[in-house]
Amino acid sequence: MLVAERYEKIVQLVNERGSIRVSELSDLCQVTEETIRRDLDRLELAGRLRRSHGGAVSVKDQPQQPEIPYSEREITHADEKRRIAAEAVKRIRPKDRILLDASSTAWYMAASMPDIPLTVLTNSIKVATELAVKEKIEVISTGGILAQRSLSFVGPLAERSLDAYYVDKAFFSCKGVHLERGISESNELQARIKQKMVGMADEVVLLADASKFGVQAFTHVAEMSQVNAIVTDRRLPDETLRRLAELSIETTVV
Repeated sequence: MLVAERYEKIVQLVNERGSIRVSELSDLCQVTEETIRRDLDRLELAGRLRRSHGGAVSVKDQPQQPEIPYSEREITHADEKRRIAAEAVKRIRPKDRILLDASSTAWYMAASMPDIPLTVLTNSIKVATELAVKEKIEVISTGGILAQRSLSFVGPLAERSLDAYYVDKAFFSCKGVHLERGISESNELQARIKQKMVGMADEVVLLADASKFGVQAFTHVAEMSQVNAIVTDRRLPDETLRRLAELSIETTVV
């Protein structure tokens, strides 16, 4: 059994039973209990279950935070997001292969991006539409299940389509940035595709206005150590900037 198949089997068993012990999973998956414990730790980080004493419990019936509609996100901290987007565009070079997520800040990036030779991979309908009028930019869309609130493609097909590509730079945003607990999203489907994005780029750039810091949302996306650079706004406290410097994360304030 492949590791990915074992993960899916574990999640299925936990969801079907509500809770399950490490020893049972070890027998059913035919691997050691130590392997199961490591699997459960990784699945908990991904937000797919919750660890309990001696096993795991399902999060299936625990309500996820609903996605904020795109029309609302578009106008929330809009000035800060535009400045962040303009700064992020400066990091792009001709012939780069880049990835843009379905955040409103990524859409602002697409709107201000010059028409230069680029390949842009995205799961965002808004980003793809914005770039469609720029003749020198090749746009690749993931496809998948349409999340209507964010106008983005998510789900297994969207995740699998990302496996076919490798990019120079990934630009993404999130729901929360917690310096100890990492980057998080409002629901699992968005978190899973952003986990893929983080893992497929030479350089990972987080676009996060100051309101995102100190927030821990429902589902874990990535550790802070997986981010190469952050672009944020000048409302971010000096203490947070100092701690980001200690983490050796390049941080640009606009």
